[in-house]
Amino acid sequence: MTAETIARLRITLEDIHPAIWRRVEVPTAFSLKSLHDVIQAAFGWEDRHLWHFEVGEQRYGLPNPDWPIDGLAAARNIRLAALVGRNIATFTYTYDMGDDWRHRIAIETVEQGQNSIAYPRFVDGERQCPPEDVGGLPGFERFLDALADPNHPDHHELQEWHGGPFDPESFNHLATKRAIGMIARRRSAAKAAYAKRRT
Repeated sequence: MTAETIARLRITLEDIHPAIWRRVEVPTAFSLKSLHDVIQAAFGWEDRHLWHFEVGEQRYGLPNPDWPIDGLAAARNIRLAALVGRNIATFTYTYDMGDDWRHRIAIETVEQGQNSIAYPRFVDGERQCPPEDVGGLPGFERFLDALADPNHPDHHELQEWHGGPFDPESFNHLATKRAIGMIARRRSAAKAAYAKRRT
């Protein structure tokens, strides 16, 4: 069996310091829709909001005939390999048009994968992702300030809203590895089922 081509991506939430980032390896055969699923798992987002990718001047997402958006192409119809073939080095992914979480995606390497590894694969990352619906960057800063100070007037309210303490420096590598591993296992099962049907 020929090893598939893999892109190593570093995905960083923009405008947050210190950086919140993840590094993943994904097959270049993945569509941008599949990459969306990986990003959701890598950052711990809950996939409850609209999203799109921006590659140059083109946007890719989930077109809705009931709510047409000019210039929005279907993310499932373009593969990462097409971006690599166009020498695209960076592009962006925006999640939740209200909170406007912009992720910068850098293609670090493209090389042959290993047959012994199921892809996509989580490689590394740092810092915990903001809570869903926190109010974008301004809301996240307010949230961090309030939870860090027990005397802050919003401390107890926001801690209760979040469901407990929040440590921005913590990051559960194992949970993220498992979440992306589930995508890899579903993909492997689908590939095996397809091969079986062909034989």
